[in-house]
Amino acid sequence: MNFIYVFGFFALAAYLLQALLGFRQIKHFNNIYQSLRKKGKVAIGRRKGRFKAGTLVLFAVTNEGIILDAKKMQGVTVLAKFHSIPQYLGEDIHYLDTYNPLVRKENKLLRQAMENAREVFLRVEVGNYREEKPMSPVGVAINQLQLWKNQMKLKRKRSV
Repeated sequence: MNFIYVFGFFALAAYLLQALLGFRQIKHFNNIYQSLRKKGKVAIGRRKGRFKAGTLVLFAVTNEGIILDAKKMQGVTVLAKFHSIPQYLGEDIHYLDTYNPLVRKENKLLRQAMENAREVFLRVEVGNYREEKPMSPVGVAINQLQLWKNQMKLKRKRSV
């Protein structure tokens, strides 16, 4: 058998395995989210990780901001699952900031995800939350090209 065929087979198998495990992870997220949604509002905090572990935090909260249930998912692979964080039950989400002694005990990525959940909850509570969509790779490239073009114009003006 040719090396290219063997390599192609393994690449396809790895891709299909990742897709299957990713589907299972999304299904697990949906199940956890639905169970928390039955308890009350759900505050979701996230900290994306490209080369570091990504972190998701879900808090089931009352209308007053008291945490009824808390779950976290942290990991690099699609094998990561949600785990309970019971030390936050009964806490007020309004006070989950960098000064809270419970939050200070957590790792940096989890702290950032918790602060994100708190910030999103506060913005929704006030009524001025708007989801920001990331720019497409083409949009980023166009912005970079325009920035480079403007820098070249500025350099020409200075040299004259």
